[in-house]
Amino acid sequence: MRIDVHAHLWSEHYLDLLARLGNSRTAVHRGLGAGETDDELRKRFELMDGAGIEMQVLSVTPASPHFERQADAVEAARAANDEYAALTRRFPQRFRAFAALPLPHTEAALAELGRALDELGMVGAAVTTSVAGRSLADPAFHPLYTELNRRKSVLYIHPAGCGADSPLINGHRIVWSVGAPIEDTIAIMHLVIAGIPSRYPDMKIIASHLGGLLPMVVRRVDDHMDFEAPDTPEKPSLAFRRLWYDTVGHNHVPALRAAAEALGADRLLLGTDFPYQPGELFHAAVDYVRRAGLSEDDVRAILDRNAASLFGLPSASP
Repeated sequence: MRIDVHAHLWSEHYLDLLARLGNSRTAVHRGLGAGETDDELRKRFELMDGAGIEMQVLSVTPASPHFERQADAVEAARAANDEYAALTRRFPQRFRAFAALPLPHTEAALAELGRALDELGMVGAAVTTSVAGRSLADPAFHPLYTELNRRKSVLYIHPAGCGADSPLINGHRIVWSVGAPIEDTIAIMHLVIAGIPSRYPDMKIIASHLGGLLPMVVRRVDDHMDFEAPDTPEKPSLAFRRLWYDTVGHNHVPALRAAAEALGADRLLLGTDFPYQPGELFHAAVDYVRRAGLSEDDVRAILDRNAASLFGLPSASP
């Protein structure tokens, strides 16, 4: 089964709700064909069929329901999850979904996670690389990881689009081009230094965009931990192999090859970043896996087996 693990869908109702609650960054998600109208869904399914993709796992990230007021966060999270549940019931062969969580409110997030997994049929939870300026390694979030670990469920991590809260990013028009993979890298390193992957080994962590800069710095961080973060529980190179990574690399073959070699082709999952790679770019998100010079078995694993195995779904025949 060819599964796209990095795909977005936002209804106008949900985006309007976020805007009403104070999220000023919803405009970037509008007008892209990523809604739930019949016409948008028809065009999405045609695009998926053309790329041989049978199913997408939906996430509302980075338009996540993260608000200072718990009531606002809960209202938005429940709205997002109810919409996704309706879509997965309507199109069970096309969609699965990651739950949206009302962070940074951990107790409320645990309650919504239970509802999403037990009642709505979600396959895991999606969070952004930081939450209201807080690291994902913040101890306040550890109860969430304990529960995901207990359930052997998935934590999908997507950039927040905050430029890692750096004025050197946010003030220089590189928030998404450079800031997003930097956010991916920082979030993963925070988790690794805190020992999250080894402490919660049954929580399946998926990082976006080939792990950001990780494929280029595996040896560097291994060498530097001894003096910079000597209390890191295990070598980062070992911790990295506990995670999975989507293949959204904007069709840059050298980056995909580096990720396959540095992180392992068995840890790579197909992603398209729909709707941000439209038309031919959507097809190229699949085709560049075939053009990367990997073994045929690795290509088939990335495109058709790894994600199905991770989610416990039937895979394509060998």
